[in-house]
Amino acid sequence: MEIQERIRQKADELFRRYGIRSVTMDEIATQLGMSKKTIYQYYTDKDQLVDAVAVDEIHYSQECCTRDAAVSANAIEEIFRVMEFVEIMFRNMNPSMLHDLEKYHPGGFKKFLEHKNKFLYEMIKKNIERGIKEELYRPEIDIEVMTRYRLESLMLGFNADLFPSSKFNLAKLQQEILEHFLYGLATLKGYKLILKYKQQRLNR
Repeated sequence: MEIQERIRQKADELFRRYGIRSVTMDEIATQLGMSKKTIYQYYTDKDQLVDAVAVDEIHYSQECCTRDAAVSANAIEEIFRVMEFVEIMFRNMNPSMLHDLEKYHPGGFKKFLEHKNKFLYEMIKKNIERGIKEELYRPEIDIEVMTRYRLESLMLGFNADLFPSSKFNLAKLQQEILEHFLYGLATLKGYKLILKYKQQRLNR
């Protein structure tokens, strides 16, 4: 299991840096200092390895989101914790990674869509409901509309036509979109809390 995990972690690292399509099994083997034959003992082909990386990332994301929601004092703190996660998650990610997953590895992309449309949908919806109850988000918000809007805004950063990677940093872009969304939800009470958390981040 230790070797299998090493292979998966190295593949994840290389996929993030260069995109999935441009990384070959030969390159992964070379980076690990092992033969390609050894890799094939654990993963029958690149598609299975990509699938394993996708599942690992999804589980990690779900654990972090669930934990952040549980330990946050309010809905806005939860979003700021998400911002921290986003910064780490997307800091060194090649934006082509999601496009490569969709085009060349449909099984892995299907798992990502299930994660997005079920797990992330519920997390966003619950956060909006929580924020309204805490009087931090505007009570007249259409929860269903804003949940779906937020889900789709997640995908904008991966659109190379809108945001070419030569001009935009994926992590900063995702944070900017998320912050804009948060301000759009906020009541005056929520707005003041946003400013407080922003200042705390700047002071770190």
